[in-house]
Amino acid sequence: MGCPIIEFVDVHKSFRNQKVLDGLNLRIPRSKTTVIIGRSGGGKSVTLKHMIGLMRPDLGQILVDGEDIAALDGEDLDRIRRRFGMLFQEGALFDSLTVADNVGFPLVEHTALGREEIRRRVSELLRTVGLPGVEEKMPAELSGGMRKRVGLARALILEPEIVLFDEPTSGLDPIMADAIDRLIRDTQAESGRTYVVISHDIRATFEIAHHIAMLYEGRIIAEGSPDEIRRNPNPILAQFLRGTADGPIQVQ
Repeated sequence: MGCPIIEFVDVHKSFRNQKVLDGLNLRIPRSKTTVIIGRSGGGKSVTLKHMIGLMRPDLGQILVDGEDIAALDGEDLDRIRRRFGMLFQEGALFDSLTVADNVGFPLVEHTALGREEIRRRVSELLRTVGLPGVEEKMPAELSGGMRKRVGLARALILEPEIVLFDEPTSGLDPIMADAIDRLIRDTQAESGRTYVVISHDIRATFEIAHHIAMLYEGRIIAEGSPDEIRRNPNPILAQFLRGTADGPIQVQ
């Protein structure tokens, strides 16, 4: 794998008496797409939020290029966060802003670019995600798939090194989900950025991933390339990939 861009070292996290991360060790390779799979409520989104410093571990280290972000706050944490973009599960658009203002918002907040240059960059990126000419629409006028693509444009507008995706195809029909998956694959290939994706969609995982990690009961129980994951004999992983109720994972 080489030197990872993000590394979790023995990370623990509990909420009240519920342990969510239980000595998590995870290495995210640079300039690749890593997909983290696992059961609903199993800690995948919690893991993602730790990467960007939205949550702090109870114990352990979260290293971004060797720097422990769990020990940072204020300007130092903001400096690390500027290296990230994030596509939230529901797109997380501002309902009172137009599409153009939603996508351009990070440029207004974090750069000194003029209005015309922001407008140019927004329009260019909307074309990249397959949404030319929607600048003046409001989020309420958009379909679920369009909202996801606007959210992706906003996540990419500051040209981050690392982009995090929390269930990017949840709630979408199979055709739109495939369109989003292709967009993720194509933009990563063109940019060479590091992508980290949380997903339940096994088919999509094997379509877009260079590296796959399965999170189960707070730990990574299997990881590797798609071919390595397919060949992995772990019975918990095998049951999850099959998507059947029969096996060591108990259905409650």
